[in-house]
Amino acid sequence: MSAVLFSSVVRVADGLPLSASTDYEQDKELQETKRHLKGLSKKLGQFPDRCTLKAGLYNVNFTSALGVGYLMVCTANYPNVLAFCFLDELQKEFIVTYDSKRIRSAVRPYSFIEFDTFIQKTKQRYNSPRSLSTKSSLADMQTEIRLRPPYQLSAEDLQAVSGSSTRPPSKYKDLAPSQMLEPVTLPGIVSCVLSLLCGGLNLLRGVHAIESILQNDDEDFNYVIAFFLGTAACLYQCFLFFYFSLWRSIKSFLALALICLSNAYLYEQRNVWQILFHVAVGAFMTLQIKLRQPLGKAPDYNV
Repeated sequence: MSAVLFSSVVRVADGLPLSASTDYEQDKELQETKRHLKGLSKKLGQFPDRCTLKAGLYNVNFTSALGVGYLMVCTANYPNVLAFCFLDELQKEFIVTYDSKRIRSAVRPYSFIEFDTFIQKTKQRYNSPRSLSTKSSLADMQTEIRLRPPYQLSAEDLQAVSGSSTRPPSKYKDLAPSQMLEPVTLPGIVSCVLSLLCGGLNLLRGVHAIESILQNDDEDFNYVIAFFLGTAACLYQCFLFFYFSLWRSIKSFLALALICLSNAYLYEQRNVWQILFHVAVGAFMTLQIKLRQPLGKAPDYNV
């Protein structure tokens, strides 16, 4: 008989279990599979956002999004589409029920154990597929899995998880999902609008400088470079605000330095207030990039 047997919700950053279904099964192979699940839950950040592990009579499936991982153990003959639809329902309900700040600040294991009620009800529904009313969701998931099938974990991956190394195996390193960032705030939106405005002004002045050079050979072409570098720095700061990358804060400070240098060179083309405006916007944007942290980042409780 195909069935969902166990499910849990964990924090991706450190593998802290947040909630889980009640388990009454005593089968030895199932308990071994759950040990694999526990090991995987501590290193979800190293894997793609949708994976499957075949472990004899059972399969382990999991997804991760917004700093939270959703894992399940099911029989080997349980359909993949149903498995990932089940995890998708858990994800949607968990995101609606608990905000990211509360998830990040959780310290004790199973801080959201009351979510077990929803897991159990959903498990019962998916163990009787004929009673499911979400036919459109099943069709959408089937299409999504066909276009982007889950990554199949292997024995090598399990060895990497059980080992002491924290480096992800190279063969799926590039498949790992981009780190999600915290929701955008109003000051962040304002800083982006102002940064785009500054970039647009630099671009416009750069185009005008090119026209002046074409009409007058005595014009300095370095002004054109300075305007375009300012435009590039403003646009790059907007990119850093919306997307995660390594050394993100350092890159934003380098972009701010480029804005300051380009405006310093353009002191003959702009008045003091214009220069201060461009530098202030760049500094404000750098601050917003620094404040917008990745989701699921484990808080530091050491004092």
